[in-house]
Amino acid sequence: MDKVGGVILAAGRGERMGAPVNKAFLPLGDRPLLLHSIITFEAAAVVDAYIVVAPPEEMAFCRALLAPYGLQKLVAVVPGGLSRQASAAAGAQALSEEFGLVAVHDAARPLLSVELLEGVVKRAAAAGCPDLRVGHPGAAVVVAVPVKDTVKMVDSSGIVRETPVRDGLWIAQTPQVFQRDLLLRAYAEAERDGFSGTDDASLVERLGVPVEVYRGSYDNFKVTTPEDLRIAQAILGRRAGRGLVHDRPTPTGWWGAHNVRYAHNQDGAAPGSLAPVSPLRVGIGYDVHHFDSGRPLFLGGVKIPGSPGLAGHSDADAALHALMDACLGAAGLRDIGHHFPPGDPRWKDAPSLALLADVRSILAAAGYMVSQVDLMIAAETPRLAPYIDAMQQRIGAVLGILPGNVGIKATTTEGLGFVGRKEGIAAWAVATVSG
Repeated sequence: MDKVGGVILAAGRGERMGAPVNKAFLPLGDRPLLLHSIITFEAAAVVDAYIVVAPPEEMAFCRALLAPYGLQKLVAVVPGGLSRQASAAAGAQALSEEFGLVAVHDAARPLLSVELLEGVVKRAAAAGCPDLRVGHPGAAVVVAVPVKDTVKMVDSSGIVRETPVRDGLWIAQTPQVFQRDLLLRAYAEAERDGFSGTDDASLVERLGVPVEVYRGSYDNFKVTTPEDLRIAQAILGRRAGRGLVHDRPTPTGWWGAHNVRYAHNQDGAAPGSLAPVSPLRVGIGYDVHHFDSGRPLFLGGVKIPGSPGLAGHSDADAALHALMDACLGAAGLRDIGHHFPPGDPRWKDAPSLALLADVRSILAAAGYMVSQVDLMIAAETPRLAPYIDAMQQRIGAVLGILPGNVGIKATTTEGLGFVGRKEGIAAWAVATVSG
């Protein structure tokens, strides 16, 4: 069978979710929504490698989010485009020519099973023909489910104009699997003609290539609204009760695993028995930077527009620097200056979220994981309240804790001191770790 490359699309904005961050990074169960699809692609024997497509402005955050998990098949995180179609094309083009088949999947469908992914890929491999130049259709197979409800065609005034016969109507899902050359040709011709399709299969269909349907699952639905997220959570709970949730352990554990965490008993208990983790440890951190009008401002991993940035190490995110020192101090480890020396060119302008992900790995290697953090940011300007939710989401996702376990407060100094004179920003942090 041809080598199979996956494209996991996480570049959408998800406005209907009403969240301060990309819905792919929101928690679903004990991990970010995106991780559910990644676990499935990691576990599927038929998938050789995969690409993750993220919003251009979220690249550093996405890489930081994925870094601690030791993903074996992840080739790259690449920037998406202005539309789903452009993002899918970017992902497929990022896969090298050695991949004969491409499986495109929406990260917003987190309940995809390994069995379904392997089934559609094998069907596409069986349908494919290696020589597209002599008129063979090639492989084009999409996951879909039959429509269960009656469908109405309604005009702009709300009047029913037609009731299509339900037999033969299917709801398209992802993954959708195609021969790579065929898919790239479909993207290129759609771009040339200014055609915008609702899915990848529609682009292939307009080439006159038959697209085959592979029976999917109603669980494999797209998470679009907060209600969908609650339904997905209920399905995960049902699967867990039946022992169907697939986990591939990593040194740092899966996202949020500390909330129900146990360690192997080291005190002579029977093999395989479990004992509660060791007591919590607490650390504190502090950082301060003066303003630098030539740099963008990052605080808590969020880029804040309309304000001068901060001078200093990496992107000079004072809040995350204080937090990293708090986490390292709780574990009795050296500070960030030791682990990320300011004079090392590797850390020049580096995103502090990526450094925070490294700190999580450093803690894991020492036998610790973060349980809860609390930050205080002192800034006379800018106003930080609109960005705190996003800070909590990003910090929680990188550290593997729920956003509710990330406390963030912003204050001023009432005009006193260097902060009050609008010369810079200071931050304090407290972190709790368990070992």
